[in-house]
Amino acid sequence: MHSNPSPRRQARPKSTFLAAKTPTSTSPSNITSSNNPPPESTILFLYTNRPSVILGRNQNPYVEINLDLLRASNLKPDLVRRRSGGGTVFHDEGNVNYSVICPTKSFHRDKHAEMVVRALQKLNVEGVRVNERHDIVADRPHAIMPLKVSGSAYKLTRLRSLHHGTCLLNSSNLQLIGSMLKSPGKKYIEARGVESVSSPITNVDVQNEEFENAVVEEFGEMYESVEPIVVGEKEGEIPEIAEGMGVLKSDDWVYGETPQFTVNVFVEHPFKKVDGKMLKFSICLTARHGAITKIDASFEPSKVFEENATSIANLGEKLVGKKIHEIYGRGWEILLCRVLGPATKPDQELVVAAAMQLQEVLGTRDPEFRGFR
Repeated sequence: MHSNPSPRRQARPKSTFLAAKTPTSTSPSNITSSNNPPPESTILFLYTNRPSVILGRNQNPYVEINLDLLRASNLKPDLVRRRSGGGTVFHDEGNVNYSVICPTKSFHRDKHAEMVVRALQKLNVEGVRVNERHDIVADRPHAIMPLKVSGSAYKLTRLRSLHHGTCLLNSSNLQLIGSMLKSPGKKYIEARGVESVSSPITNVDVQNEEFENAVVEEFGEMYESVEPIVVGEKEGEIPEIAEGMGVLKSDDWVYGETPQFTVNVFVEHPFKKVDGKMLKFSICLTARHGAITKIDASFEPSKVFEENATSIANLGEKLVGKKIHEIYGRGWEILLCRVLGPATKPDQELVVAAAMQLQEVLGTRDPEFRGFR
């Protein structure tokens, strides 16, 4: 290794370019580990996914995603939680994802983003640069602020580090991306973990293959002895890769790895009063690893709360331990009314309204609810 390596040409014992030629959900770390690369190697992996929403390792799907829209979409996107950090992104066949795995001692957050910028510039894409957040943005004359074309995420270990990003080339789903990555429940949730930073986005209007060729050329300029390996669907059948991808898309990983969060909903009946005071109901639940750990409810005025105190006390016993993502359709209504049930009498509508709000916040909305009668 050179003592003062040039950023455009760095000697390595071995560098490899891998390309996935079919839409895939393959994890680059799984693919590269199956090829047993030398510890000093630097590896570029280019791949395209079918429509997918990819959460960062420490993110909350209820804060990041419109789950109802995702489930109703004709695209049928996969929902995946990756092992690296960063924000939530949307993948489809109109963007190419890039990953670079290299020795940690030579890692720098901007180095390979700059590589991608140089590739885009060679394709006559104007105004692209790496910003202070390590994203690739495009300065466009018609835009009041830079438009994001590529975000980055990282995973660092003692010996090896991973940098990956997705580059919007010619996606036909730009408007859907904004809607799908906007949760209707965000304002009701207090969450630990990492929230995505929303940014306006754009395509760079480049075809996938020419982008891949340009990036590979830049990679070759930076590293010696580039050895291409093309991977496809058959690699997905390798047991360790299939198992790894199964985990990343599993409910236990996607929802069960969600950091602790609290949901607060509050409803007030528009016209029903008790002792001259508006009838109100609130519910607060805390969840960790996707399961309810605590739940509290309250009626106002106090007279109504006292009438329902026993039922409210039973909520924790009935609901603690339940996995939120397993409560579908009218599940919240059924669960709450089963506990607070007929004994609430005129308060029943309020409980149902709170249940519908929970279902909207947590992505299990019932489209049949028409509000108060």
